Amino acid sequence: MTSWQESKPVGDAHEQRVATALRQHGWTVQLCGQGTYPPTIQQALTRTRSALRQFPDLIAARGSELITIDAKDRMPSTHSDRYAISTTTLNAGLIFTAAHAPTPLYYVFGDLKVLTPAEVLHYTDHALRHSSGAYHLVSTRRAHAFDNVFGSAIPRAA
Repeated sequence: MTSWQESKPVGDAHEQRVATALRQHGWTVQLCGQGTYPPTIQQALTRTRSALRQFPDLIAARGSELITIDAKDRMPSTHSDRYAISTTTLNAGLIFTAAHAPTPLYYVFGDLKVLTPAEVLHYTDHALRHSSGAYHLVSTRRAHAFDNVFGSAIPRAA
């Protein structure tokens, strides 16, 4: 795996891409989670196993709807027909979902396709796992289209 310093710019760019797409669909979006903390706290989190490391990247609202997003992009050298979600991330996502119900948590991938932690668990409970057990591998065909989950984009005024 790549270092956090190498993957952070890729992750930051993807978070911004997801936030922009959500805004285009009528959502009000706020950054949250590890990326919003001061560098000292970010560095301390890298040395702990706290679930705060896996806190969602974005929180969004549209009307009375409230959602959270964990933006998951891959490094350019890791493209395949599967998404890899770490077991640590999945476990934290399941706990977050249970603790904050009914607010959903969505994983939004680099291709802007969407899965929930429960779907990742379901699709991988009886399927191929990474040989180390550290990752759940999910076929990209299982994911939902962005518009099907978050609604159609709002046309811009001319």
